[in-house]
Amino acid sequence: MNFLNVENKTFLISGVSNKKSVAYFSAKTLSENGAKLLFTVLDEDTKGRVEKLFPESDIYIVNVENTESIEKLKTELTNKKVHLHGFLHSMAFANYSEGMKPFHETKLEDYLQASNISCFSLVSLSNALKDLFDPHASVVTISISSTRATNYGYMGPIKASLDATVAFLAKSFSTFSQVRFNAVCSGPLKTSASAGIPGYIDNYLYAEALTMRNKALETQEVANTVAFLLSPVSSGINASGVLVDAGMSANYFDEKVVSSFSKNQ
Repeated sequence: MNFLNVENKTFLISGVSNKKSVAYFSAKTLSENGAKLLFTVLDEDTKGRVEKLFPESDIYIVNVENTESIEKLKTELTNKKVHLHGFLHSMAFANYSEGMKPFHETKLEDYLQASNISCFSLVSLSNALKDLFDPHASVVTISISSTRATNYGYMGPIKASLDATVAFLAKSFSTFSQVRFNAVCSGPLKTSASAGIPGYIDNYLYAEALTMRNKALETQEVANTVAFLLSPVSSGINASGVLVDAGMSANYFDEKVVSSFSKNQ
């Protein structure tokens, strides 16, 4: 038995679309430790890409904006008598097609859609899967290191809602099980999804300068934390957000960064 103790345990992974995503690195880490994996994807194109990455795994198309699609997933997994030891919720969406706007100019329809996909989908999927979870299963979602300091527009408040949702799901599920819910609060990463955020590269480089090691956070480091939280060895952690940012949040006044700013004034 390895340290994580996930061998022959089954995990459902959402959010894999390419080799750069947190979901991919997390799934790969679990697989390398003997876990069995199932995947949900948005469409046929993504399914084709994930099939190449994990050819031995079942892949289900799920549109979390569609209740019937979620119910279909529940039915398919139930019919196959799937027993889940964990679920990784790694999906987010925001409409930046008009560029980054001040928060007060956020469109209601954009906010509601992003909130549904990025936050409430954790509730709807967890509810659909509740009868398939092992009593000691673990659910992990991907959040961000600072929901207030972020420069991602209206995704900051939505991720803050996600953080709160984790705690309330943990409370709710505790009435009938010991299923745990936690978030991994990651610093900026170099992923395909982040590339679509206006101005993200500047945020990424700034975050790298603030890390205590002066080296950017790596996606594998976040995935390692995800795998740990999904595993039974993290059984004492529940309703929490685990910060993974290489010390950035404690280093906003790094001497080199402050000095560089001062010299340019």
